Amino acid sequence: MQTTNDLKQLCTQVRRDILRMVHAVSSGHPGGSLGCVEYLVALYNGVMNHNAQNFAMDGKNEDLFFLSNGHISPVFYSVLARSGYFEINELATFRKLNSRLQGHPTTHEGLPGVRIASGSLGQGLSVAIGAALAKKLNNDKGIIYTLHGDGELQEGQIWEAAMYASANKVDNLIATVDYNGRQIDGDVENVLSLGNLKLKFEAFGFTVIENHEGNSIEKVIEYFNLAKQQLGRGKPVIILMKTEMGQGVDFMMGTHKWHGSAPNDEQLQKALAQLPVTLGDY
Repeated sequence: MQTTNDLKQLCTQVRRDILRMVHAVSSGHPGGSLGCVEYLVALYNGVMNHNAQNFAMDGKNEDLFFLSNGHISPVFYSVLARSGYFEINELATFRKLNSRLQGHPTTHEGLPGVRIASGSLGQGLSVAIGAALAKKLNNDKGIIYTLHGDGELQEGQIWEAAMYASANKVDNLIATVDYNGRQIDGDVENVLSLGNLKLKFEAFGFTVIENHEGNSIEKVIEYFNLAKQQLGRGKPVIILMKTEMGQGVDFMMGTHKWHGSAPNDEQLQKALAQLPVTLGDY
């Protein structure tokens, strides 16, 4: 069992991976990736029951994760590699020709850990609900996890799926919203306000849990455990997780500008100086 300090060191290394991956190809989405590090590190290192060494698409008798906001692939790939799904040095192929690590996760390359292509926003909750219902039909006790961006909730398919999940008592599902308040064009509030998400999801029949410290590994684990306690009660569960886009790099925080922009050479060195090597770079 990894200690909290172990997980914090892993978070730091994952942040270094993210920055180096997007810098190497001058392309990618560092902002949201940096903000979701604690979520994915916690999920794959203590929360989720999964088998990295024997990955199978059907995921029988395992917990499954679906990344809906697929543009934050850098954090997903880094955590998968450092959890044993594939060799860490493969991170150096990110977004390159013929790489399995495309800008948005895809399935035809056969990358272990990836079960759906998630380049188009809004679709992940629908897929997760289908997987959750399949688990129920097969008497499989596995839990389904899914992550969404807050700007993604401007997609209508999310709300159709939410309505379906509650109507069909999909209570083996824990969805999470990365509630950083920013999207590619600016603040979510200014682009298209989401209103009161807690009240909205409650009205749609969800059990809603609010985590105001999504960049605290301790709090992420605490609220995951709280969410798991709510399963099996006839309602889907959603965590509204407040994070900071660009977390860990001072000049990337507090702005939407690093949503999809890669750092140049000077910016990379400035960023890495704030994130000491903990587990070794690829």
